[in-house]
Amino acid sequence: MMQEKQTYHVDLVSGDVLGQKLEENPSFTIHANDEELAELKQCLEEHRTDDLEAYARSHVPYLLYHHDRANDKYDVAMKRLYALIYKLGDETARNHIEEIGILKDNKFEGEEEVQIGNRNGT
Repeated sequence: MMQEKQTYHVDLVSGDVLGQKLEENPSFTIHANDEELAELKQCLEEHRTDDLEAYARSHVPYLLYHHDRANDKYDVAMKRLYALIYKLGDETARNHIEEIGILKDNKFEGEEEVQIGNRNGT
């Protein structure tokens, strides 16, 4: 039996997934079932962890950004998060993600492909 999808709002500023949109922060509207919602929340948590690691690393002056594993992990987490929002998002969310170009190479986590053209969420 397929679970019914609910509407949620992803606030990237706070890292929250909310049942209603907050006007003070821009957010993405998504449609997700319980399993997809759990995956998104896990992705947000991984992104938050990688962000903290990259922040801590940024205070070490002799490590170059382009030779740093923490920043690479952050970049991968960010792309994975946007790919998931693209997959679950409404038309406005997908258009914004296409516009900013973060998924332009259609890849994240190595060679796993992001299905940009898939608009029905399957």
